[in-house]
Amino acid sequence: MNSGPAPDHLIIARWIVPVVPAGVVLDAHAIVLAGERIHAVMPAAEARATYPDTARTELSDHVVIPGLVNAHTHAAMSLMRGMADDLPLMRWLQEHIWPTEAEHLSPEFVYDGTLLAAAEMLRGGVTCLNDMYFYPEQAAAAALDSGIRAALGIIVIEFPTRYAADAQDYLAKGLAMRDRFRHESRLSFCLAPHAPYTVSDHSLEQVVTLADQLQVPIHIHVHETEGELRDHVAQHGVRPLQRLEALGMLGPALLAVHAVHLTPGEIALLARFGCSVAHCPSSNLKLASGIAPIAALLDAGVNVSLGTDGAASNNSLDLFEEMRLAALLAKGASGRADVLPVHQTLAMATLGGAKALGLDDRIGSLEPGKFADITALNLGSLELSPCYDPVSHLVYAAGRSDVSHVWVAGEMLVEHGRLTRLDETDLTARARRWQSLIRP
Repeated sequence: MNSGPAPDHLIIARWIVPVVPAGVVLDAHAIVLAGERIHAVMPAAEARATYPDTARTELSDHVVIPGLVNAHTHAAMSLMRGMADDLPLMRWLQEHIWPTEAEHLSPEFVYDGTLLAAAEMLRGGVTCLNDMYFYPEQAAAAALDSGIRAALGIIVIEFPTRYAADAQDYLAKGLAMRDRFRHESRLSFCLAPHAPYTVSDHSLEQVVTLADQLQVPIHIHVHETEGELRDHVAQHGVRPLQRLEALGMLGPALLAVHAVHLTPGEIALLARFGCSVAHCPSSNLKLASGIAPIAALLDAGVNVSLGTDGAASNNSLDLFEEMRLAALLAKGASGRADVLPVHQTLAMATLGGAKALGLDDRIGSLEPGKFADITALNLGSLELSPCYDPVSHLVYAAGRSDVSHVWVAGEMLVEHGRLTRLDETDLTARARRWQSLIRP
């Protein structure tokens, strides 16, 4: 048990999957909350006897898990969902996404889009998101208003946007944002250079120095498409990971997003330096970027997390879908049915993301002392009956529509499938307003 505030709430469930210890399913157990943190995990009968007068949430047909961690997204791009489908990455970016951003990007766009995304993710059991987008101070405000936990990217890119003029301007504004919000317990920060093909050596070297000084992760798109690799070799003479190694960027702080096209030597390199990967299977498939070598990465000992990417390229922010797709793709691509078993897949979507963001001492598992970031799913429906293994259901059968309750830092943000802080009618109206502006 953990010292601190007195226990003030019990979550009693049919099953609890703590993720740590690995592979464990606790039957008829309770999580004891004390303020923002987990005080204890114990048998339900013991909890009732020990805390007879403590408020409780009884979840008789439910499985309770750590809140999911979306390790890579561009939250505000929810306002561009379905705007440009069925295109390869560079055409999608150059002909549709970047022109739309040039016309409509604004603080209000980012606030509304991030708020919409946060609502979608909370209802889908996601309690923490890792964001890379412009106007991160507006993303921070939306995250705080929604209650979701967020790792905010200090974006770096060489070309100008409505947000900033050049790499130095992006860094200055991002660092000022961090200073403003650094004491918010639900917010953390990353250095977020967009990609090797959009950021210079000088700027990447600055990112490495700042990440070391601030002790924050580096969040960057890497090896997403074959075309990107060809262009990079033509410009720099080496593949991106070789260049990042030479610049001193490889290390436990690096979160390499996508990592689709890797040689065996590059996989070994990521493992040797202790890097993490954010696997985004739906976006990779939709943009025809390819299938990441997840089995080989896991065999090498690389920490793999899961991300949705933005809703403009997915087109949802559904981490249950990413879990299922990741497990199936890893099996199909490797020819090994035992790759990514269900407990490992769930750990990838929880503790793997927390580790990638440097937050694994705070979230990602249901352990005493960690923040009470918790998701519950109702497995009692016809479609999920019978239930021999709740973790199998989490990966292969259940979905975000089965999420019933969500807590972040002990605060219930979803109750019986409904948001407790945000007004869904207001969110829909905001989305429709932007739709009318972008596509009159």
